[in-house]
Amino acid sequence: MYQHILALAFAVKEINRNPELLQNTTLGFHIVNNCFPARITYKAILSLLSTKQKFVPNFTCDLKKMFIAAIGGRLTETSFNMATVLANYKIPQLAYGTFTSVHSEKNLFPSLFQMVPDEMNQYIGVIQLLQHFGWNWIGILAVDDDYGDMFLQKIEPLLSQNNICYAFIRRTPRKAYIDEYVQLITVELRYDKLFVDDKVKVCLIYALIPAMENLRVIILAASIFSWPPLSKVWIVTSHWNFESMSFQRLWDIQSFYGALSFAVRSKEPPRFQEFLHSVRPSWAREDNFIQNFWEQAFDCPLHISSINEDNKLLCTGDEKLESVPSILFEMSMSGHSYNIYNAVYVMVHSLHVLLKSRSRRRNALGKEQVIFQDLQPWQLNSALKRIVFNNSMGDTITFDENRQLIAGFDVINWITFPNNSVSRVKVGTLESWAPPGKELTLDDNQIVWHRSFNQVLPLSVCNDHCYPGSSRKKKEGEKFCCYDCVTCSEGQISGGIDMDVCMKCPENEYPNNIQNQCIPKAFTYLSYIEPLGILFVILVIVFSLITVLVLGIFWMHRETPIVKANNWSLTCTILLSLLFCFLCSFLFIGRPKKITCLLRQMTFGITFSVVLSSVLAKTMTVILAFVATKPGSGLRKWIGRRLANSIVISGSFIQVGICIVWLNTYPPFPDTDLHSGKGEIIMECNEGSVILFYSVLGYIGFLAIVNFNIAFQARKLPNSFNEAKFITFSMLVFCSVWLSFVPTYLSTKGKYMVAVEIFSILSSSAGLLGCIFFPKCYIILLRPEMNKKENLIRKE
Repeated sequence: MYQHILALAFAVKEINRNPELLQNTTLGFHIVNNCFPARITYKAILSLLSTKQKFVPNFTCDLKKMFIAAIGGRLTETSFNMATVLANYKIPQLAYGTFTSVHSEKNLFPSLFQMVPDEMNQYIGVIQLLQHFGWNWIGILAVDDDYGDMFLQKIEPLLSQNNICYAFIRRTPRKAYIDEYVQLITVELRYDKLFVDDKVKVCLIYALIPAMENLRVIILAASIFSWPPLSKVWIVTSHWNFESMSFQRLWDIQSFYGALSFAVRSKEPPRFQEFLHSVRPSWAREDNFIQNFWEQAFDCPLHISSINEDNKLLCTGDEKLESVPSILFEMSMSGHSYNIYNAVYVMVHSLHVLLKSRSRRRNALGKEQVIFQDLQPWQLNSALKRIVFNNSMGDTITFDENRQLIAGFDVINWITFPNNSVSRVKVGTLESWAPPGKELTLDDNQIVWHRSFNQVLPLSVCNDHCYPGSSRKKKEGEKFCCYDCVTCSEGQISGGIDMDVCMKCPENEYPNNIQNQCIPKAFTYLSYIEPLGILFVILVIVFSLITVLVLGIFWMHRETPIVKANNWSLTCTILLSLLFCFLCSFLFIGRPKKITCLLRQMTFGITFSVVLSSVLAKTMTVILAFVATKPGSGLRKWIGRRLANSIVISGSFIQVGICIVWLNTYPPFPDTDLHSGKGEIIMECNEGSVILFYSVLGYIGFLAIVNFNIAFQARKLPNSFNEAKFITFSMLVFCSVWLSFVPTYLSTKGKYMVAVEIFSILSSSAGLLGCIFFPKCYIILLRPEMNKKENLIRKE
């Protein structure tokens, strides 16, 4: 690229005008063209080690001119060939292109310095660029040579480690031989994934020469053979410059619109544009390259003697470089040109430091003149390793321990125009010294995509993302970037895109409806403010008032025969116990606490045992009263308070004993149930010992069955004494309620389980109250004529 030559010439002229550098010494340069073949490169380097005009290596007799350092080459292969010769003389070599080590040759060349950063940093930038835009399904193009192999060996593990897959890898010819291109285009690529895989919107190119020439030929063939247009996002490594041969000036470059490339950070030195505008073919005496460049750039011959088969008009020599399409010549300084510019200054500053040191030593010895001719090139190597300076643009120039320039990369967005001009827009930076994962910074708003994407971020994935609420499931026989999306199982969530597995929520949280996040569970219990709780409170109050009312009726009519005949003490005991049964329902409503958990089941069990024991005593009293009236009966002595009190106390004491054992072994306690209710934490009372809990219920059931059997046996007593019928019916209601309670209680959870128990308590208590006491209240209040002693005496 001719701009490289101009950058070298510009730097040398700047230095020679600077009185602070190389005083009394003129810096010169000699440019040789290696033309790619290794033998020509070797010959060119050896010619620099010979006297001018005489190819005799190792023999120089021109004391005015001295070969101090070499700058080159742009390609790894050229740099390697140069270093093979220069290493023998320890002559410093400043490679302005990437030196990609295939077999660790770099350690063999201690005089080789690289004017670009470590290439591995660039690969990290590529990975972060792909991750930044969510591209995980890409194509790769690399030249089929050792350097392409090494690139793939480095990039493939990085892609895999960062969950990025390649749909294909295409290797292009090493040299631009027409027969290889014909084979590549007509056979290998005609139905290739590069053209037919619509999912691959991004292609990574390892842009060592001739990778870009190969790609341009492929794109040209696509247009000739009417293949699908290559609407891709090209990601190109820093080796690329948008340079073309003159015969390619009319080839379409619109496929590269929106390409992204990494480039060694470059700035434009002051007066460089002024220097470019001054370039004229009249430099021909000093510049052996300008004539060829001028004729190709402006498509006109400079002299009549030039080959001019098409009778083209001669160049005037006053043509403007800015009118040349930028694919042939860029007016802004490219990255490689900037590397050459800095390489010249690196060499000069190192030489300046070395000469200054020698001058101080000579002054100490009393010698005034600095003898330049006895300076040896190898002496520059130590100065080069330690060199640190700021160039005219303020960039710090220094090398790391591997003799590579410490610098960053720029991310360039390439904009192409119909006249085959291009514009480079800096859209990001890559800093190797930044914290891990933060090396790449991008300005997304500045990036322009290929026109086919309508300025919408391209999506390059094997399949659509698995969004929150689902996880990835690998497709058999496919790469890991190709997967199916499976909805998370119940109780699990996935909060990100493309999650490998769904996660369970913590025990105190549950998934939302779309299973993308966990929501704290709500605490739930039967409260006083919810409708069900309010209903139970009203029922408890109503039944308690009715119980108190019945007790008041009996108290007011305690002197009447029907109240006296029903054992006033037992009646009061039953009614007061039923009142406590109703009121103990309050212990089941509200947030469970330690005291309520301890009291609720035991209070309920003991009060019901008192009720049933009192009813049993009443039943026994009725039966004994009927039997004792028979002549000669010996049961008269059992009739009285002693029997009733004994039955009540003994029946209740057993239940109290069970409760005492329960309290002293495994008493109830407040607990939470995290799993039974979806989206809720059930606050409940853990009954502690299940066996003792069912023992309390079992004992109540036992008393009810005994009551029922005895009352059932006495159901045929005469009507005047037939309270046993009402007791039988009340026990039938009681047993029906509690028999249905057990399976219902076991099949419900949370506050509904508590509601079942409250309902059973209220309904069974109300059944006892209604069946036993409402008939008597009816007689007392509505049929007072029946409340007479003669109606209570059995008639023959």
